[in-house]
Amino acid sequence: MPLVFLGHGSPMNAIEDTEYSRTWTELGKTLPRPKAILVVSAHWMTKGTTLVDVSAMPRTIHDFYGFPDALFAQQYPASGDPELAREVVSLLASHHAEEDETWGLDHGAWTVLKYLYPGADVPVFQISIDMRQDLGYQLEIGQTLSELRDRGVLILGSGNVVHNLGAVRWAAGSAPHDFALEFDRLFAERLQDRDFAALADRKGLGSLLRMAHPSVDHYLPALTIAGASDNRDALSFMTDDIDLGSISMRSFVFHAA
Repeated sequence: MPLVFLGHGSPMNAIEDTEYSRTWTELGKTLPRPKAILVVSAHWMTKGTTLVDVSAMPRTIHDFYGFPDALFAQQYPASGDPELAREVVSLLASHHAEEDETWGLDHGAWTVLKYLYPGADVPVFQISIDMRQDLGYQLEIGQTLSELRDRGVLILGSGNVVHNLGAVRWAAGSAPHDFALEFDRLFAERLQDRDFAALADRKGLGSLLRMAHPSVDHYLPALTIAGASDNRDALSFMTDDIDLGSISMRSFVFHAA
């Protein structure tokens, strides 16, 4: 199976006709039908553990506020895959994995899944990101999960390559911050070069990383997807623009050779 990372941006993309929602719809038409989908979302953060949702029917989580009622009415009624999810717990035993039945699908997951697989007819479950670990840990998680690709599992990361809400420019047509353009460009170049170590080098990325990600939660899913890839994969980018001045909507797919 391919590997997919989507810059999900605002939850409003789930109910609005945007460049991003149209791109996700078109991507969904080209993806093979998986046996299951494993989602790594920026919005499920844990400390000291990697939780895996083993519920049979993951609930749709509306983990935001101040948005229209139409957004809160959205549901993504896909089933889970408890058997596979428990296998993932075992697979990630060395990464302090534990079962969880309380989470479900947060907006990092369902706002994009509704376009990729609108019938909600593919089993899906999430795993959390351990915020106590450093960046390279997520590369390791991805590498460990990579064997699932040969079993028909689509691994989907959802976050943003640049995500600084404190620097958002709300005025229509606002120019991107220089730091956002610089980090987004650096990320794309290192990803193409498969220099994943550089992408996980917090010290080397320095102040540029801190400006692009005051908190790295939206960055880590991109590292998971990078870590799950191998040298045979072909890389393609989509929606590589900066929204609201400081949110990179860059998405990418690793296509299996």
